[in-house]
Amino acid sequence: MTFSNSKRSWRSDKLSRLGSSIFAEVAAWKEEASQSGLDVIDLGIGSPDQAPALQIRQVLSEAVLRENSYTYPSSRGSVTFRKQAAAWMEARFGVTVDPEDEIVALMGSQDGLAHLALAVCNPGDLAIVPDPGYPIYSGSLAIAGVKAWTLPLLEKNAFIPDLDSIPDEVWQEAVFILLSFPGNPISTTVDLTYMEKLIQLARKWNVLVIHDLAYSEMGFDGYKPVSILQVPGAHDTAVEFHSFSKSFNMAGCRIGFMTGNREAVGALRELKSNVDYGVFDPIQEAAVAALEMAMKAGENEGVAPLYERRRDVFIAALARQGWVVQKPRATMFIWAQLPDAYNTGQGQGRSHSFAHDLLLGTGVAVIPGAAFGEQGEGYVRIALVEEEERLLEAARRIGEYLRMNG
Repeated sequence: MTFSNSKRSWRSDKLSRLGSSIFAEVAAWKEEASQSGLDVIDLGIGSPDQAPALQIRQVLSEAVLRENSYTYPSSRGSVTFRKQAAAWMEARFGVTVDPEDEIVALMGSQDGLAHLALAVCNPGDLAIVPDPGYPIYSGSLAIAGVKAWTLPLLEKNAFIPDLDSIPDEVWQEAVFILLSFPGNPISTTVDLTYMEKLIQLARKWNVLVIHDLAYSEMGFDGYKPVSILQVPGAHDTAVEFHSFSKSFNMAGCRIGFMTGNREAVGALRELKSNVDYGVFDPIQEAAVAALEMAMKAGENEGVAPLYERRRDVFIAALARQGWVVQKPRATMFIWAQLPDAYNTGQGQGRSHSFAHDLLLGTGVAVIPGAAFGEQGEGYVRIALVEEEERLLEAARRIGEYLRMNG
C-alpha cells in the first residue's frame, strides 16, 4: 500500500474569498482590549441592542410552549406567514405579490443572499455587485463559483452606482445585478426614477435585479425607503429581500423573506428545500405579529426614531471633537471618511490601522472600510448600536485619541 507524503488540506480555497475574516480579527482586537482593562464600546457589528416589542415576545413565548410546535416547518414558509408578508408589502409599499408563488421564507435575509447565486447561476456565470458592499454579496459568488464584476460606489457620485458605467459586454454576460438602497455599509438612497432606469436596463439585457432592502424601516428626516417592486414591470425581472433583524430587533430569531419574480423565488425555494427544513414555526408566528403591529403603527413608531436620535447625537458629538462626518439618511450605520491625519496617501491598510489603533487605544470598536471592498479604503463603518450616553462617551474617547495622535 502506498501513502502520500503530502498533507491534504481540509479547508476549501473558497473560504478565503468569503470576506468575513476582518470580523474575526476585530473580535480578537476586542478581546485584547478587554484583557488590557479597557471598557469596550462596540460600534462594530450591526447587531441591534434593543429587544423586540413585548407583544412579539409574548407571541413567541406562547408558541414555543405548545406541544405541536416541534414538527418540521414548511421549507417555503407557513401559509400564514406568506400571506401576512404579502399584506405588509401591500400596506407598506402598495405592491401586490402572490403569497403562493412570489414569497419564500428565509432564516434571515443573509440566508437567501448566500444561496441565491447557487439557485439562479451556473459556475462560471457573471454577476454585478457593489464595492463597497455587504460581504456576503461577493462571498455568495465565491461559494457558487460565479465571477464578480464590481460596480464602484464613489463619494463623488454620492455613492450612487453609476449604471451608465457598466459596459454593454458586462450587461450581456451578467445573470444578475445586486444592489441595496439604503445599503450596508453605505446608506445610499435613491428614488423611484433611479429604480425605473435600473429595471429598464435589466429588462433590456435580461438580467435579474436583486434588491436587498434589509433597512426598509430605517429612514430618517422624513425619508421612507422604496421597494423596487413599486416600479411597473419589476416583477418580470426583480426580487427583493426583507429582514426582521433590523426592522423589528429580531436579529437572533433569524427570519426574513424574498419576494418578486416567481421563477427566481421558485429556484431559491427548490434549493432551500434540499438544504434545510425552514424557519421554526413559533418564530414565523412572532414575525406575523411584528408585521401586524407595523401595519397598525403610526408614522413616528418603529425603530427609525431611535436611530435617528442616536445619529444626530453621535455625529454632533464627533463634530465637537473635530471629526466631521456625513449624516446618513437611513440605516444604523455611519460611513465615515478617516480623519485627515489618517487619510493621507493612497496606500492600502489605512482604515485597518486606524480601526486597530483606535480600539486598542480607546476601547471603541469600528469596522475598517476595506472589509467591504477595495473602494472602502479610507473609511470606517460605525454602528449606532449603543445607548446615547455610551455614544457620547465613544465620541469623547475618539476626540481625545485624535488630539493625542493627530
